[in-house]
Amino acid sequence: MIGGVGPNELLLILLIAVLLFGANKLPELARSIGKASGEFKKAQREAELELVEFEKSLREGKYENREKEKREKLEEMARALKIDPEGKSDDELLEEIRKAIPKEKAEP
Repeated sequence: MIGGVGPNELLLILLIAVLLFGANKLPELARSIGKASGEFKKAQREAELELVEFEKSLREGKYENREKEKREKLEEMARALKIDPEGKSDDELLEEIRKAIPKEKAEP
């Protein structure tokens, strides 16, 4: 079983896909899904790296006198992950950003 989907369900899904899209369109559809998946993983890696760099700069004190810039950066990252930053402290935003990025690391 793959994620709660057994072989019978997979066969049914494949049959429905062939009926809906036709056998000629399936390779094109699979390529599109693969490209979308690759773009998602790339964006995920970039967000993880950006968060790590931002946290490192916070620890090094580079943002001590730049509270406004720090807040803007946090809000930008939060909005990119579809998190509403309104009414949340910097620590709350950082925590929500960490939760929004999946634990499993994307392969480089």
